[in-house]
Amino acid sequence: MFEVTDYQKIGVGLTGFGVFFLFLGVLFFFDKGLLAIGNILFLGGLGFIIGLERTFRFFFQSHKIKGSAFFFGGILIVLVGWPLVGMIIETYGFFLLFKGFFPVIINFLRRVPVLGHILSLPGINSFVFIGDNEESLA
Repeated sequence: MFEVTDYQKIGVGLTGFGVFFLFLGVLFFFDKGLLAIGNILFLGGLGFIIGLERTFRFFFQSHKIKGSAFFFGGILIVLVGWPLVGMIIETYGFFLLFKGFFPVIINFLRRVPVLGHILSLPGINSFVFIGDNEESLA
């Protein structure tokens, strides 16, 4: 396996709290304070988990510039004070940035006992990605 450093443990905690505050911000009708705290904690946690250099390299790759612009633009709009518009833009940027990870996540969820059965139902199975072929992503 691999060893988890103390910085990575801190990063997991920060990211978890960031997701929690984002969830609370959405739950409390897009409270801009909670959303701003959640965004800052999420980004800080990501930096602690994979390191600052790898975080910058991830966000500023040439084929991910559009997703990064929408993601950071949405965060900026949330910080300015328009939480609903900012979260919509941020969510779009998130999907652009992490669309390559969705087949991996779905294949992992198919191995979870209850979720695997739900994902294999006829209507849901045709909706989710096959995951093995890359043509379904385009």
